Amino acid sequence: MFDQLEGVVERYEEVGRQLMDPYVVSDNLRYRDLMKEHKRLTPIVEKYLEYKKAKADAEEARALLEEGGLDKDFREMVEAEYAENREKTERFAEELKILLLPSDPNDDKSVIIEIRGGAGGEESALFANSLMRMYTMYAESQGWKWEILSANPTELGGFKEVSFSIEGEGAYSRLKFESGVHRVQRVPETESAGRIHTSTVTVAVLPEVEDVEVDINPGDLQIDTYRASGAGGQHVNKTESAIRITHLPTGLVVECQDERSQHKNKDKAMKILRSRLYEQEQQKQNDAIASQRKLQVGTGDRSERIRTYNYPQGRVTDHRIGLTLYKLEQVLNGDLPELIDALITFDQAEKLKEQTEAQ
Repeated sequence: MFDQLEGVVERYEEVGRQLMDPYVVSDNLRYRDLMKEHKRLTPIVEKYLEYKKAKADAEEARALLEEGGLDKDFREMVEAEYAENREKTERFAEELKILLLPSDPNDDKSVIIEIRGGAGGEESALFANSLMRMYTMYAESQGWKWEILSANPTELGGFKEVSFSIEGEGAYSRLKFESGVHRVQRVPETESAGRIHTSTVTVAVLPEVEDVEVDINPGDLQIDTYRASGAGGQHVNKTESAIRITHLPTGLVVECQDERSQHKNKDKAMKILRSRLYEQEQQKQNDAIASQRKLQVGTGDRSERIRTYNYPQGRVTDHRIGLTLYKLEQVLNGDLPELIDALITFDQAEKLKEQTEAQ
């Protein structure tokens, strides 16, 4: 590991030198890529320097103790310093192992979240709205921006399906474990007998990708326009501004009608299509990897039940890691860090275990 870290330090210094080169600064794309690499390497290098200092301080204290001849008070001080730096060395070494884990290339990206009502009819659609509110409130607490890309609302205020973007650095790293089936257990307002109903909602979290990352042949697209309509068939406008894009090779269909401008609807639909095609390709790669080793936090499959929100008991349970929190209201108001941090920690522990077994 430490040979690898010396190589990381060398690369970090080389990137730093390149970032000061006027020719590099003038090349926007190269400069941006180097800045990303510099940012990724910085915490590793800083932690490694902390590790080296703690190790050197521990060795210096041990040398003093081995020499002997210290008075009682000074020896006790050196012993405490030795113990403290030994503990730091071990802790920093563990932190470095995590920092050196292979990173997900999508972690820094913004995301597109697609939420679809599943079993449960209108109750499912209403919960789809609750989940959208949960994610957007969390996004706002992080200082991220969000925007609805496409929506199919119901008359009672729910969503049959809704797609929205969350723009912010690291959004994918924090939200990628949300993909799957979310189950809600509660008494619907329309239920006179007070019986608990169970409904499901499917969530898909897609990394937002740029044009250069997904090559789409315009000849592979069938683009249809139609009049946008709201819940109950009420016309939003009189022009054919709604867009339906069909990607012929894969059969993927994306519709967008939220903007009055046909051009804006097309842009939003293309944004969703790019992310879906990218995810499809990623899934192929993940399937190939999964055949060789087990996956970490769940499968990421949209059909996998990952979490239950139980209203009568005020609890949220994540089935993948066996975590139950009795703070349902806070979670639905966007208080997600405890859940997200637990999922990330579990994922890191599984990757470390896998890495150790492979050695």
